Amino acid sequence: MTLSMYQASVPVFLRALSNLSHVLKKGAEHAATKKVADEVILQTRLIPDMLPLARQVQIATDMAKNATARLAGVDPLKFEDNETTFAQLHDRIERAVEYIKSFKPEQIDGSETRKIVLPTRSGEQHFEGDAYLLHFVLPNVFFHCTTAYAILRVSGAEIGKNDFIGKA
Repeated sequence: MTLSMYQASVPVFLRALSNLSHVLKKGAEHAATKKVADEVILQTRLIPDMLPLARQVQIATDMAKNATARLAGVDPLKFEDNETTFAQLHDRIERAVEYIKSFKPEQIDGSETRKIVLPTRSGEQHFEGDAYLLHFVLPNVFFHCTTAYAILRVSGAEIGKNDFIGKA
């Protein structure tokens, strides 16, 4: 059986975002139990030069939703980066999931050689679809999900590897 670009992207993104939502829920429960304001945990960083929890979630959702759109050959839906509560981050994840689910396999399958131009602070990056997905997007999605998990864990949330990986 051949693995399609859709299979290698959409279900992976949906699972990663679902698991991210799960660990955020446990983080919110921990914050409520300890009477710590959302903004305190959402602005927590692992070290001073890393981005805070809220930004990690924003980037993870952007990576997943934007990649789905780009692989389908459409302009990505833009989200504002203005979340200040756990509830708002959950809403962002839900909106990203619904957007990703709106794409059909036939829009993404065959995108292995699609030219993708990614605007960055240091200039444009050029990819073909398969390299974009496998060497740029997937590592970034999991980096930011892992960093969000680590911030919640170091903040005291009772989460473990099974919370991050989720159910198969």
